[in-house]
Amino acid sequence: MLSRVAQAAAVLLGVAVLVFAILQLVPGDPVRIALGTRYTEETAAALRARSGLDQPVLVQFWTWFTGALTGDLGVSFRSGDPVTALIVERLPATLSLAGMSILVALLIAVPLGTVSALRPRTTVDGVATVFSQAGISIPDFWMGILLIVFVAPLLALPTGGYVPLTEDPAGWLRAVILPAVTVGVTSGSILTRFVRSSLIEAADAEHVRTARSKGLTRPTVLGWHVMRNALLPFVTVVGVQLAYLLSGVVVVEIVFSYPGLGELALQAVQSRDFPLLQGAVLLFAVVFLVINLLVDLSYAALDPRVGTR
Repeated sequence: MLSRVAQAAAVLLGVAVLVFAILQLVPGDPVRIALGTRYTEETAAALRARSGLDQPVLVQFWTWFTGALTGDLGVSFRSGDPVTALIVERLPATLSLAGMSILVALLIAVPLGTVSALRPRTTVDGVATVFSQAGISIPDFWMGILLIVFVAPLLALPTGGYVPLTEDPAGWLRAVILPAVTVGVTSGSILTRFVRSSLIEAADAEHVRTARSKGLTRPTVLGWHVMRNALLPFVTVVGVQLAYLLSGVVVVEIVFSYPGLGELALQAVQSRDFPLLQGAVLLFAVVFLVINLLVDLSYAALDPRVGTR
């Protein structure tokens, strides 16, 4: 496991170098764009000095990277606020959306995929297949627009904004539910197909046939032998989906005017706010690495044989 942590640290260093290098190659003067009509030689020089852009590139990278290790991601060109504070401000909204979305996806995928696997090539399986294919095919922005036009007025739900959970739990749920359903249907459709195929493959394993020949009941075979073996690949896919959601679903956040990290990263791109964009991309990379690491750790808990390899 130590080697896995070392690999994650090496990947993180590589991502940091890559992000910094690519943004350095972007054409245009970010200081001029950030200042806009306020641009003068004096204000530009002051911003470059404050942001460290008047230093050699290697010094800029070292200052940014060592600062990131301590939680200091620099200062936003556009607002002048600390990047870390801007990200932390948006983090609860993204965590709420990701958590509710993955919950919606699991509520769809687990029962539907299981029933579909238990009744292959039946009407139920056909309905599940059509649903999952439709869910994957419909773009997120179109699903969001449909919910805004038809569902929001019917249930009197807001079509934008975010309410902190600590201030108003009911308001938080009302603000999060429609974006979460929009994302959750797509993720749930993908997971449904995966649950079905994993269970069918696990049910055909040799040790499962042996368990059946010993006279074990169907619920025992399904719960202990089939689902347990299908759980490992399922956890991997859920982890990837969760990392994707935590990275910010930009399109859905724009459709619903949802103030999450995806919308923040898009604003950083539009305004060439390099410190903010670097901080957001680095956070997304850390999220992917941490979730993948947790998935690897969960393997050993779910199947002790994995930990001995």
